[in-house]
Amino acid sequence: MDRQALAQRNRRLASARRRPARKHQLRDQLLKAVARIPIPMQRAKHKRLLVIRPDHLGDALLSTPAIGLLKRARPDLRIHALCGPWSAELLSRYAAIDQTQALPFPAFARGGSADNAYRLALRWARRLRRTGFCCAIIMRPDHWWGALLAYLAGIPRRIGYSHATVAPFLTEAYELRREHAVQQSLRLVAPWTGVVPLAEVRLECPVHEADLADIEGRLAELGIARQRLICIHPGSGAASKLWRSDKWAAVADALQNDLGCAVVFTGTASESGMIAEIRAQMSQTGHSIGATSIGQLAALYKKASLVLGPDSGALHVAAALDTPTIALFGPADPVEFAPWGDPARHVTLTADMACAPCRILDWRGDDAAYHPCVRDIEVKQMLAAASRIVSDAGDA
Repeated sequence: MDRQALAQRNRRLASARRRPARKHQLRDQLLKAVARIPIPMQRAKHKRLLVIRPDHLGDALLSTPAIGLLKRARPDLRIHALCGPWSAELLSRYAAIDQTQALPFPAFARGGSADNAYRLALRWARRLRRTGFCCAIIMRPDHWWGALLAYLAGIPRRIGYSHATVAPFLTEAYELRREHAVQQSLRLVAPWTGVVPLAEVRLECPVHEADLADIEGRLAELGIARQRLICIHPGSGAASKLWRSDKWAAVADALQNDLGCAVVFTGTASESGMIAEIRAQMSQTGHSIGATSIGQLAALYKKASLVLGPDSGALHVAAALDTPTIALFGPADPVEFAPWGDPARHVTLTADMACAPCRILDWRGDDAAYHPCVRDIEVKQMLAAASRIVSDAGDA
């Protein structure tokens, strides 16, 4: 099958996968009925605002510029972040967030949630009502569960995007535009901040001295504490985003030969097998830093000259530290999710597939060979971008 025919096939399948299943159609009808039930609202005098951010590390991080600007505009507000346990460590580091609460959101807990989604919503709604909030901002555009939660909790002002399943629970619904996720979050806080010039928007990630000391010790044990570091984070939350292990091995070898750097692999414990497979195919030494906390990962990336990987939260951590990145994109849209910052320092690579970005991350049940949008990115593309970035940094 030629690439044009393959792209047409994948577009048809993507369109079919976006159509809601019968059970989801019934759920959506139920949600509209629930939204018509009168719920007692809390008194608006509370000075607490709830940010609901259910998704994973990168999405949470891309919300932080908006949260920081909101706090700067309204320092009298106490900002609470309701996030998954996977993001709580990160968000608790930000001074603009007064309190972080971890909730294993349904559909986001990898491995599944043990609790019924609707019972969980009722239980947490009672908890939020006891705390008292004047406003809730649902940061994820399609997060009907978070919008339902804010409604059941009686939060009088509820802001989000006009997604069909979310809007019925909102008091203020904004049209979703195809723009970067950082800009999407900025629009939701604009009632307080006004329109902020993008040149003033900074993505940052606090780094603690204890984490820096820990990473210094690990690098010393590996014998590379004084070498230039390039980090590779080959893993991602979706198989469709992954590159081939032999290509990562070729890149790692070439970077060490051509640029005289040490290559350090990062990843979660579940990604250790992937990293071992890449290292086994290398002719040079590839170092693995082992499992890290988010803080330790940030400390390592702060010391790195460059971070490479597929679209993932790790690349956003690097960008938040102003460390250059090269990100591989396929099914996800780089317009929305590319690392935030100067495009000369944060490069996105894509393959020539007319169906990308399809925005379908889960292609289970379909042969992976039909979805080559990431795997077909060439080693020479990565090496050319890496050489230019490192050369520019040396000139600077």
